[in-house]
Order: sequence, then structure tokens, then C-alpha cells
Amino acid sequence: VTVSVRHGPSVFLRGMERSRLGIWVAHGEGRFLFPDEHLLDDILEKGLAPLLYVGPEGQSTEKYPYNPNGSPCWIAALSSPDGRHLAMMPHPERCFLLWQWPWMPEEWKTSLEASPWLRMFQNARDWCLQS
Repeated sequence: VTVSVRHGPSVFLRGMERSRLGIWVAHGEGRFLFPDEHLLDDILEKGLAPLLYVGPEGQSTEKYPYNPNGSPCWIAALSSPDGRHLAMMPHPERCFLLWQWPWMPEEWKTSLEASPWLRMFQNARDWCLQS
């Protein structure tokens, strides 16, 4: 699937904002449910949904297969307000090496040494070293 990285407090996603990246999913689990619509509004207002499912043209979508679990408001991940916790269903650990990445533009194949998802793990390491 493809996700769009939004601005938010997540230490994992720093510097990745406004990226649109392919990422592996392994199942249709991980659907976010919000029985209290005020909770969903609060999450969206505070930027605590830093990853959104998008379709082939970059538009947010709740349609399968682009949003494999049907999460409302296209949500693929939630961040804690302090940015230290990130809950997500897509699997960046399965595509941080360049050869693992599901798709990339042809021109990137000669200019990248690793998938952009590696940055997520580098950000976590940097945060741990600073704390």
C-alpha cells in the first residue's frame, strides 16, 4: 500500500513529513475504531494520525485494497501526544533495505542506498541517544 506522512509529534517520523511511500502490509488487521467521534476529532486536530492510506494518485482513501483494513479517515498510524509511541499496521521493518521496498521511481534506484523507511529507525536511535 501507499501511505502519506503528515506532520505530527512522532519522533519516529521526523523529517519524513510530506512523503508518500510504499510500505508492506501482511493482513487486514490494525483497523482503528473510534466509538466516540469526539476522540477521533481530537486525534485529527492534534495531528496524532501521522500516516494516512492513499490511493495511486495520492488521494486519501478508505477503499480496499489501498486502505486494507478500512480504517476511518484513512488512518494507518496513531502517535502519542509526546511522540514517543507510534501504533501502526503497515510494516516498515519489512522494507527498510532498498531491495525490500515494494516500489520506487526508477531514478531513485541509482541514487539511494536504503529505503526512506530506514530513517524511522535512525530517528528512534537518535532520540534514544539524546534522552
